[in-house]
Amino acid sequence: MSMKQALSAVTLGVSDLARARHFYEALGWTVHTEVSETVFFQANGFALVLWDRAKLAADSGVEDAGGWGGVTLAHNVGSPGEVDDLLAAAERAGGAVTLKGAATDWGGYHGAFTDPEGHAWEVAHNPFWTLYDDGSTSLDEPQ
Repeated sequence: MSMKQALSAVTLGVSDLARARHFYEALGWTVHTEVSETVFFQANGFALVLWDRAKLAADSGVEDAGGWGGVTLAHNVGSPGEVDDLLAAAERAGGAVTLKGAATDWGGYHGAFTDPEGHAWEVAHNPFWTLYDDGSTSLDEPQ
């Protein structure tokens, strides 16, 4: 058996579930359901989940050393202006802009923020990818 090249869910370990939920709702995300102290957001083809950080570490069989875990989530938008707008919205919602929007050496535009729990997000405009209305992307260049 081989693993399908797909994500079912991304779970973010959080120390303050209410604060994390509020942050994502302030960015415009809508909670699908909350079950047993776990918040689920339906995304385009997968779920973004917020769950207690200690419980997530135990459930994953890892030791939580704190700090950045070597993973950055990414959200693509349709223009450089939208990058800047989303960075500003993240900051208003309680996040921290860690990289102001700027042109990249590969021909796009991007910036970054962390949510109140320290999870890193890149916001990018990549003119070489197709961006669909539902927010999904294709690595193929736009037609």
